[in-house]
Amino acid sequence: MFLHAADPVVLDCLRALSISLVATANNHVGDLGSGGIIGALRELDMRGIAHAGAGVNSAAAAAPVYRRTGNGTVALVAAASGAIREGAAATASRAGVNELRRGADGALDAADLGRILGAIAAAAEQAEIVLARHHNHILEEGGRRTPEWQRQLARRSIDAGASLYVGHGAPRLHGIEIYRGAPIFYDLGNFVFQTATEDGFYDGEVWQSVIAECRFAGGRFRDVRLTPVQLNDRGVGGPADLKTRGRPSIARGAAAASILGRLAELSQAYGTVIESAGDTAVIRAG
Repeated sequence: MFLHAADPVVLDCLRALSISLVATANNHVGDLGSGGIIGALRELDMRGIAHAGAGVNSAAAAAPVYRRTGNGTVALVAAASGAIREGAAATASRAGVNELRRGADGALDAADLGRILGAIAAAAEQAEIVLARHHNHILEEGGRRTPEWQRQLARRSIDAGASLYVGHGAPRLHGIEIYRGAPIFYDLGNFVFQTATEDGFYDGEVWQSVIAECRFAGGRFRDVRLTPVQLNDRGVGGPADLKTRGRPSIARGAAAASILGRLAELSQAYGTVIESAGDTAVIRAG
């Protein structure tokens, strides 16, 4: 298993990007043990960055977090499935991640699912916009296909009160679905992907993603603008330059058309219409 750790100063980069709400539920949050989780959450708190998905115990990890804005309140509920290290899942007496497990029969754990959907429903009573975020490492076809169980989870999240569902973890682009007027992003790929894996470990699609800018009015989804992103598959200074590997830049021209065209093809199975708009694209609620 990979081990990921960084100096807390990287969180200042998030603040510089005006990011003030983050999901901490993933399969690497426990790489440095419970102490590492508590330390990371403390560093986020010190910087005023709201977070959900990991906590000092299971109740804290599952709880929605809220960000008040001039245009209303946004809530976030986050969970993770697959490749969770032993001892990294939150319990009543241990810090950890809000884990959503699957049984040997493929069914989602009823207690985990009930906890997550309950948190979404509670958040919907307090916020105009509720983000349901799920980091998934129970992959199919090497992460190239969205599992059917994940589709059902996304829809149940919307049914419970989520304004949108955001998946992550493949890590590559998956299709976008509009369900009951709400967007489901099964996976948008990576925005930054700094990895020390050897050159060629990942194929070219892993280094492509999109930025989704959603617009809501009166708490209802109106449309989303998609901006294609190309990440460096190797550092600017060559394979040894890991500091700039995975750095994102806005895709233009043929590169933008290729990324958006592939996303449109992936989304076609869900009946989603993606309208091209130069080097960007738009999906409307309908």
